[in-house]
Amino acid sequence: MYTFLKKRYILPAVGAGLLFVGASFREDFFEVAKQIEIFTELFKAVNENYVDETNPGELMDHAIKNMLADLDPYTVYFNEADVVKFKINNTGEYTGIGALITRKDGVLIVKEPYKNYPADKAGLKAGDEIIQIGDVNLEDFKEDAGQLLKGAKNTKIELKYKRQGKIMTTQLVLDEVELKAVPFFSKIDDKTGYIVLSQFNKRASMETKEALEQLKRDGAERIVLDLRGNPGGLLAEAVNICNLFVPKGETIVTTKSKLEKHNNTYKTMRDPIDAEIPLVVLVDGKSASASEIVAGALQDLDRAVIVGSRSFGKGLVQRPIDLTYGTQLKITISRYYTPSGRCIQALDYAHRDKDGKAIRTEAAKYNAFKTRKGRTVYDGGGIMPDVELSETKTSPISDALVRNDGIFNYVTEYYYKHPGNDKTVPAISDADFAEFKAYLKRTNFSFDTDTEVALKKTLEAAKKEKVDAAITAEYQSLLSALQRSEDAQITQNQKEIKDLIRDEAIKRYQYKEGLYQFYTKNNSEIKKAVTILNAPAEYNKILKI
Repeated sequence: MYTFLKKRYILPAVGAGLLFVGASFREDFFEVAKQIEIFTELFKAVNENYVDETNPGELMDHAIKNMLADLDPYTVYFNEADVVKFKINNTGEYTGIGALITRKDGVLIVKEPYKNYPADKAGLKAGDEIIQIGDVNLEDFKEDAGQLLKGAKNTKIELKYKRQGKIMTTQLVLDEVELKAVPFFSKIDDKTGYIVLSQFNKRASMETKEALEQLKRDGAERIVLDLRGNPGGLLAEAVNICNLFVPKGETIVTTKSKLEKHNNTYKTMRDPIDAEIPLVVLVDGKSASASEIVAGALQDLDRAVIVGSRSFGKGLVQRPIDLTYGTQLKITISRYYTPSGRCIQALDYAHRDKDGKAIRTEAAKYNAFKTRKGRTVYDGGGIMPDVELSETKTSPISDALVRNDGIFNYVTEYYYKHPGNDKTVPAISDADFAEFKAYLKRTNFSFDTDTEVALKKTLEAAKKEKVDAAITAEYQSLLSALQRSEDAQITQNQKEIKDLIRDEAIKRYQYKEGLYQFYTKNNSEIKKAVTILNAPAEYNKILKI
């Protein structure tokens, strides 16, 4: 009877299903082939017939990148030069000058020289403006000037730079630069170890393991793992780092995709270093991707107390795909889910508002899940800490000051006015704060808030339509009101801004290591973490142990 049913109903159903899949595949393939043919003809026609000379490489680069921008910000095309940078980020190795450098308004600016690396040895400081590399004057150099600072080990490069209005010269000697995943670890007190994990490159789990083992040898009986500001990286490294604290065979993350080959369950593969040591993980709004996998898994397994503010909310997984001529595509292939089943993706890139921005999942639409011991956790908007601290969130005015280099540029000036703080913590006084506010006015600092940008666009449109004269008075009135509001917000958030100025100043005098060392004794999130770890009853209560 079963054989008869199998032949009569089941086999035709399977056949119909395969026929449907096959037809669907043929339709998709035809549509892709059709669109490629159309684009190829268009691309050839443009390059052959356009009135001016075209650059096919640039045209294609722009076309591809604009097309992918409609998907999500993580699906990215890398040309040959981009591939080199991408590999640097994943491996943590490159030959260069050992400094964070940005280009703004056509100027190459040293943001942070790393201690004892080529830029530091050459005497470069944060805030220096590089104006010439070798024989190349950067004023009219429109390409990626950072490429001029790369080369073989021991390559010597002459630099000309501007510091506080003075033109200076130096010589760089390129060397291997190792970007540490764990730039700092130490003991906070006799029993508490502190590990900063800043990125998930291929060394992340190894360096975290070495730090953990060293701290345990030094007597640490509990650990604070700091993931604040960590943008993520390699998924496998996130699993390996969880494995330091949880037993072999635990599910850490699951990925789900429309393609079966991208559906995976990642489990711990080794015995842990310490599955019992009390653990607090620090996160903030800049902790993303692999950081959220670690925090989410340890939270779902009731293995760590999460402290700080809600994480970024990136629940998408990318994979690099090699293309022809040394190019590459990094493409979103799946979503990831924590052990409880949560996907913590915050932004829905398939649905956008009238301005083209991805829509954020509303809190009312979050779904509830349970940790191993029955605690309620939610999806939809990042990892919500077990202990949320309001002080980890910065105000919009502070974000604008950091984003547009108001604090960075002021501290550059402050540094040269206050030499000799290499071993002491700069105390930002009320007088310094008043000077900071005066500096913003003196330099006509632009906050570029949404309101400010909209106001400027209104004036630009009025000028094009030649009605600006009619609204000048109203515009100036609105601008003055906006500036008074910004000034009031700066005063209102004085403590927060003074702390940001102090932190930037510490880096100038004592490098990033000095800032981490300062944090171990003075940072409120770390203090809260230590308080929780020092109270086993509170720690166990949070985790329902």
